[in-house]
Amino acid sequence: MEKILVAVDDTRGSKYVLSVFSNLVRPPEEVILLHVERLEGRSLMIDMLGEAELSTLKEQMKGTEHKERLDKKAEKILSYCKRRLEERGTTRVKTVIRDGLPAEEILRVAREEDVELIILGHSARKGLNRFISGSVARDVEKKTKVPVLVAKKPVIWEETSLWRDAYYAVSLATVLVLFMFVLGILLEKVFLPYK
Repeated sequence: MEKILVAVDDTRGSKYVLSVFSNLVRPPEEVILLHVERLEGRSLMIDMLGEAELSTLKEQMKGTEHKERLDKKAEKILSYCKRRLEERGTTRVKTVIRDGLPAEEILRVAREEDVELIILGHSARKGLNRFISGSVARDVEKKTKVPVLVAKKPVIWEETSLWRDAYYAVSLATVLVLFMFVLGILLEKVFLPYK
């Protein structure tokens, strides 16, 4: 693959994206690292805005302290992710910051950059919150012709369960050895009573 779009934010899902990327068989020639700023914060109202309202919101946000904080946060996220990718041998990393609806901006950048794969994290939203605001990953998957790789939390055994499993295995083995020992003594007395 020549070009991959990697969408990141400040959630745990983005950390999983980096681990999935590092496990790719062959690294791409170029990575487009994208962060989409949510102008409204965690509000669900953004999903109800039309093009005109969203355009007005973007205009009103220019030059405000809130927008400056969002820009600094985006730069921090992208520089961290870029550094991690470069540590793993990726040399060509282009960073892009957009604002608006995450799914739409991811799709727009994917088209503009002509990428061959989109990698993004799985959100941990559940229940009513997910029902109302939807899933960015699901929206991107539905509306693109490019393959989408959704990174989820890897399944890792916890150390405590490993110790517990080992304890049970040793306990079971000990019980079996003791049973065989007692069975051997009993069988010896039954079959060889006069030795």
